[in-house]
Amino acid sequence: MDFELALWQLSYLCLAPRRVYRNVYYHKQTKNTWARDDPAILILLFGCLFVAAMGWSVVYSYTFLDAVKLAFVMILRDFLLVGVIIATLLRLFANKVLLSPSSHSSPTDSSVEWAYAFDVHTNSFFPFYLTLYVAQLILLPIITKDKWVCLLVGNTLYLAGFAQYIYGVYLGLSALPFLIRAEILLAPLLPLFASYVVSLLGFNIAIHVLRAYVG
Repeated sequence: MDFELALWQLSYLCLAPRRVYRNVYYHKQTKNTWARDDPAILILLFGCLFVAAMGWSVVYSYTFLDAVKLAFVMILRDFLLVGVIIATLLRLFANKVLLSPSSHSSPTDSSVEWAYAFDVHTNSFFPFYLTLYVAQLILLPIITKDKWVCLLVGNTLYLAGFAQYIYGVYLGLSALPFLIRAEILLAPLLPLFASYVVSLLGFNIAIHVLRAYVG
């Protein structure tokens, strides 16, 4: 497992995500697959989520057993289960809607692999993780206060997290040369931003989400 490459990819997913997807072409030429064949980045993400779970557990005074349960929830539900669902939907949508007409003649080489769709989820999840699992924890004393400016900070954090994820999905699929109209994947940004604007009228997203998530 190449942890050095995985760390490089995680860093550039935040700094310059397009550079990560430039390696997709090289990987396809050398390994004949668009998807990663190295689980190092998954192991690093599992570790990141475990650390985040411990941090949230300290803040909310969880017992050790509750902290471990929270770690499993973050890894198994938030990342893996959601990732499996999103990867499946992305693959179906991309191969049905975004596939270039000329690509149908060679479906093996010119179709979105499920593993690649999961890679796209993985890549998109890391900036999302930094925003809503790490930054939100750091800003917790601010975003949970009953003040409008605190509501603004918290809701903007959620806007940024989900916008980063959506943009990451777009970058991942638009990197494939046989897909067209990938801009459609940016469409969820419109209702996301509209919901954000409405929420500024007095709905503190962070308070409601955290109440349901960690009690």
